[in-house]
Amino acid sequence: MAFSITASTAAREPQTGAPAPVRIPGQPSALRRYEGLIVGALAVLVFVAIWQFVAWPSHRLMPELFLPGPIDIASAFGAYIAKGQIWNDLWVSGQELIIGFLLAIVVGLPLGMAIGWYRRLSYALDPFVTFFNAIPRVSLTPLFIIWFGIGINSKLAVVFLGAVFAILINAGVGVRNLDPALIKAARSFGANDLQLFRTVVLPGCVPYILAGFRLGLAHALTGVVVAELVAAQAGIGLMMATAGATFQTSRVFVGLVIIAVTGVLITWGFSQIEKRFQSWKPTPT
Repeated sequence: MAFSITASTAAREPQTGAPAPVRIPGQPSALRRYEGLIVGALAVLVFVAIWQFVAWPSHRLMPELFLPGPIDIASAFGAYIAKGQIWNDLWVSGQELIIGFLLAIVVGLPLGMAIGWYRRLSYALDPFVTFFNAIPRVSLTPLFIIWFGIGINSKLAVVFLGAVFAILINAGVGVRNLDPALIKAARSFGANDLQLFRTVVLPGCVPYILAGFRLGLAHALTGVVVAELVAAQAGIGLMMATAGATFQTSRVFVGLVIIAVTGVLITWGFSQIEKRFQSWKPTPT
């Protein structure tokens, strides 16, 4: 009897161990949070493994001239670094990309939001935006070289025109798609145009603005490479043109990888900014 009383008393005593973690309803699990990263990394690894298998020297299905493997590209990248030319090329191409893209943001973002907000300004500028956006900016590279020479200015013009219209058009669309109820509510509290832009328009347009940044970045990277392919004194595009002319396919792939990784990293930064501005939105379970 004493044993049963002691056992029942011990069963009723609260446990003193650490409490089990409680998962908040609606909060994604750790696996769910990193699911995209894990799946994407596995897909890339599988792709690289298949690529290397196809390009393996002992049973190569295609000559290295046409399809170098990841190991060949890594070897060419190591030689590129050892030669020391990569740093000057990265500096030149990085300047062209950053300055041209920032100029496109400074001009395209406020102008696009103004076009979306002011109807008469939209009527006046829409024909010009449609006309210049229909022109392939890459085709203007020879003209820019005639105007600005083979230095950095012609590359900046190509990068700027490549990115500015994507930013401008998306910003204008974002303003036009704002909820009219939010604007009326702000107006009812006496907000002027500047206060509306700062508190309602700009936060509400963030997804469209960042989408324009991503599209503009792709055009800007293309502009950098194509402008340097046509005429340049240094840069990643010039390195790729020289390697292609001398049938160094692995070095051409090195340039492609550098451009692609740059785009992925900057796009990832934009996605983090978008998550920061949209943290208040509920996530689908």
